Amino acid sequence: MTLDQFRPHLTGIVRPVARLSIRIGLTPNSSTVLALLAAMIAGTAFWYREIGIGVLFVAINAFFDAIDGAIARELGSAGMTGDFLDHVLDRYADIFIIIGIFAGGFASWEIGVFALTGVLMSSYLGTQAQAVGVGRYYGGLLGRADRLVLILLAGIADILFPAGLFTWTYLGIMLLLFGILGHITAIQRFLHVWRELNTK
Repeated sequence: MTLDQFRPHLTGIVRPVARLSIRIGLTPNSSTVLALLAAMIAGTAFWYREIGIGVLFVAINAFFDAIDGAIARELGSAGMTGDFLDHVLDRYADIFIIIGIFAGGFASWEIGVFALTGVLMSSYLGTQAQAVGVGRYYGGLLGRADRLVLILLAGIADILFPAGLFTWTYLGIMLLLFGILGHITAIQRFLHVWRELNTK
């Protein structure tokens, strides 16, 4: 279900943007760092309940996160170092955004921790598959692209309908979903890797 599976189909859109980014001096690593900075601003904005700013910088994070790999491929510099940096900073970006949302009071800290553990475990198992020789695995119900889109939609919903839904904010509902679907995704990825390892 994850939006990550559509990455190959977006090449026609992403490649021209990557080429333009190269012309203005962006490198893959600088794009990765800019994505993290955007996530830090987004998390801080949510913490101070500035939803519009938070949503804007989540979108900026998604943009830079989408083009760093494309820039590397255009430059012929794609490699393990950039991939490693990208995954480390993506996890910090997830942490900043999710903590900002529940620290801002859009959900309880219990829901926030539930969401954070679901997100981190699903992401960990996706890359751990590669570490044990199965290959990178993006399968399961909820990937990073899905999460970013859901944050954008939930933030916009909270701006348009500030009363929320049944006393819940839309961002709070989204964090609950992150927890549930994140842990389900982690289990799905674990089972996939386990099966692959036992068929070798």
